Amino acid sequence: MLHRKSQAKFKSSKMSREMLSFNFNQFVSHYYSKNLRDPINGKSYYDNAAAAFVAAQKFVRDIQEDPNSDGIVLTGPVGSGKTFLACAIANALLENGQEVLFVVVPDLLDRIRATYDNNHRYTEQDLMDTAREVGVLILDDLGAHNYNDWARNKLYSIVNYRLNNRLPTVITSNLDLAELEEYLGERTTSRIIQMCKVYRLLVENDIRIVKRQQNESPR
Repeated sequence: MLHRKSQAKFKSSKMSREMLSFNFNQFVSHYYSKNLRDPINGKSYYDNAAAAFVAAQKFVRDIQEDPNSDGIVLTGPVGSGKTFLACAIANALLENGQEVLFVVVPDLLDRIRATYDNNHRYTEQDLMDTAREVGVLILDDLGAHNYNDWARNKLYSIVNYRLNNRLPTVITSNLDLAELEEYLGERTTSRIIQMCKVYRLLVENDIRIVKRQQNESPR
């Protein structure tokens, strides 16, 4: 059984019931090809995935010793395991009593916009402060969306605050760094590079589709 305080943290993490079941023991490396190679670093898909997996576990260990550890960016196409690893990180940290906020970026922006309704329970400042100041922030799906100046400024404010205060952040994106700069701008992307180590997950086929075809239970 989880401690009641931990259960409360799980609820505040904004993760679905399925996501709360993800853990490192479920990571399956055979979905990543040992023959296909990343055109950027020349490593096999398998080696890239292994490096990301090791880094994710190390991140959890490092947080226990240093709450100001470097963050992680997981990039790759849809269905490559980015969100799975991010959730495994969140769950491991939550079990260790760490404060974690897991948010899907478009949902975060929608929630901030919703505060402009006078009847909303929270203010924009409430949500921005939470994202900026939480012990570990996980930004899922910082991808190819239609970011206007308002959205870019909100994301910059969050990222810049966390960089300046050395607060660890985990980011998943279906964009590489060059593409990310096109969507977010140079100032936000440069800060992400400063505060995070980048890992690429590449697959020949969407892992979720492969699992369904193999009649594997979702993980």
